[in-house]
Amino acid sequence: MIGKINHLGIAVQSLTQSEGLWGSVLGLKKVGEEEVAEQKVRVAMFKVGESKVELLEPTSPDSAIGKFLDKRGEGIHHICFQVDNIKKALEEMKAKGAPVIDQEPRIGAGGHKVAFLHPKGFNGVLIELLEE
Repeated sequence: MIGKINHLGIAVQSLTQSEGLWGSVLGLKKVGEEEVAEQKVRVAMFKVGESKVELLEPTSPDSAIGKFLDKRGEGIHHICFQVDNIKKALEEMKAKGAPVIDQEPRIGAGGHKVAFLHPKGFNGVLIELLEE
């Protein structure tokens, strides 16, 4: 069911300031940037081997990322696992008792189908499932 870690999501106050650290200092290649209006966030993706690091900057203080930053500050926000069939994976997770946030997949960054599992079921870590 789980293919690989697609990316690690990092909540940041400013993409402009953070991109220098991940790009220039660590030497990671930026492979995309976009705004996901529905989630009130701007994202920048950096390639790391077969996976990516996703920097997330809120476009509104009432967004999930804005609230996360207020509560916890900058840092790891979520782990994203790639799946072949997100609807099937989500149903399997629900059947196994995983606490889900999204009952149905939605469209995330890059136009991919995504769904989130609640951190209370995964040692405080927010889990994102992604179908490319």
